Amino acid sequence: MRIVTENMPGMKSASVGIWVNAGGRHEAEAQNGIAHFLEHMAFKGTKRRNALQIAEAIENVGGYINAYTSREMTAYYARVLEDDVALALDVISDILLNPVFDPREIEVERGVILQEIGQALDTPDDIVFDWLQEVSYPDQPLGRTILGPAERVSNFTRQDLAGFVEDNYNPDQMVLAAAGSVDHDAIVAQAEALFGDRAKRQQPQFVPGKFQAGERLEVKDLEQAHFTLAFEGPNYQSKDIYAAQIFSTAFGGGMSSRLFQEVREKRGLCYTIFSSAGAYTDTGTVTLYAGTSGEQVPGLAEITMDELKRAADDMSEDEVARARAQMKAGLLMGLESPASRAERLARMVAIWDRVPELDEVITHVDNVDKQMVRDFAGGLVDAPAMAMAVYGPVDQGFSVRDLQARLAA
Repeated sequence: MRIVTENMPGMKSASVGIWVNAGGRHEAEAQNGIAHFLEHMAFKGTKRRNALQIAEAIENVGGYINAYTSREMTAYYARVLEDDVALALDVISDILLNPVFDPREIEVERGVILQEIGQALDTPDDIVFDWLQEVSYPDQPLGRTILGPAERVSNFTRQDLAGFVEDNYNPDQMVLAAAGSVDHDAIVAQAEALFGDRAKRQQPQFVPGKFQAGERLEVKDLEQAHFTLAFEGPNYQSKDIYAAQIFSTAFGGGMSSRLFQEVREKRGLCYTIFSSAGAYTDTGTVTLYAGTSGEQVPGLAEITMDELKRAADDMSEDEVARARAQMKAGLLMGLESPASRAERLARMVAIWDRVPELDEVITHVDNVDKQMVRDFAGGLVDAPAMAMAVYGPVDQGFSVRDLQARLAA
């Protein structure tokens, strides 16, 4: 187990958690949704505590405990006062090491998750991103939803849950991270006592992600059409990751961005429009989103393509400088919270097997100039693949090929 901590002078609280390298992409097709199911079951009882006792152990001291599942990771974490860090780590280790998977609790939580799936299906600006992921990485674990389909979730057994834990919840797949008022040596000693007898096991291999062109257009009588596009982006360790993030900020990351100014402020075609750059271990995506009326989707999409081409030609130094400032401010402001710091520590160790100094990250950001951003935009313009998902009252004849033709014109 890798352990990383950061003491924050002046803090009276701490955030501690365990990040497990086991998320949606580590599931077989028949397991789709099981990593998220396990996240829910973590709080439903152990050999030492029932569900109420888990909650009370943390809330009795004024703390909180939570978890989340992503495509590459499942995290279990708590925020407590400085005197209760050992208690928080004990509870988190208990839910990871000693789950009982009571059949009655499995059925209760199955119902909760099925309601969560139903809620997602009823939320257009959520479900459209699941569809975009699916057409970007078709027939691949990386393209499946984190929640999983209802028919899979309805059939998971206790043995299925226990088997996924056995295969994936091993110390060499875990990062224990803590930040705030913490004592590194004390946490290491406690972790050794809790996890020291766990044998190292070979980590399961995941299927590499391969971005592909695709589209999904679902016509439905909604108030708005939800329009999304994706291009392949760099992975976490790529030298282009900083250029991708600064481009996405300058292009559609705030009120001063090109997309916001051109599409919303000047033309009034939408309320929400943005771009973002996401990354995985082996690939990434640059994503664009807008919500607008159905009849305006083709025009909005064409304007977006025109703006993308223009960004490759004339992205200015002022725009890049503003995006750099936003990125640095977001990073530094986020690190004022122990929870954000612990999250960063865990992710950096999972990606790099070390924690880069902040000065190193800031230098990478400062080294991105306008030509690098223009070149990145140009790479998207010339990209061989583009994925699109649209949901709402939109013309069936609208196609991703139309947008590729617009870029090529």
